[in-house]
Amino acid sequence: MSGIKSVSSGNARENAVELARMIKEGKGENVVVLDVSGKSTFADYFIIATASSSVHLRGLGRIVSEGIVSLGIKPVPVRQNNSSSDEWRLIDLGDIVIHLMTAPARTFYDLEKLWFGAEVITP
Repeated sequence: MSGIKSVSSGNARENAVELARMIKEGKGENVVVLDVSGKSTFADYFIIATASSSVHLRGLGRIVSEGIVSLGIKPVPVRQNNSSSDEWRLIDLGDIVIHLMTAPARTFYDLEKLWFGAEVITP
């Protein structure tokens, strides 16, 4: 695969599932992990979760940041979309891309439909 592959000192699948569990524990809703490894050249796993508000979205972002540290995932290069939007936060870890979205944004962008052939992994 081409693209940046720099997630972690471990298995990307296991890390994706563990990060998804952390998001669920933080009250993230409808958390899914999609295995897009056979469909994407820029990531192997997408984590998609719904936040109940912009404040909750920021809180989930903090949970992910702490999870990255606790799992020993190297945060370089970590790119985050820190725009003024309170609807969607994207955290790019190379092999894993995390999408934290409000319900309206998740409905509008419908990433699961876009990646409809991806394997869904239960966190």
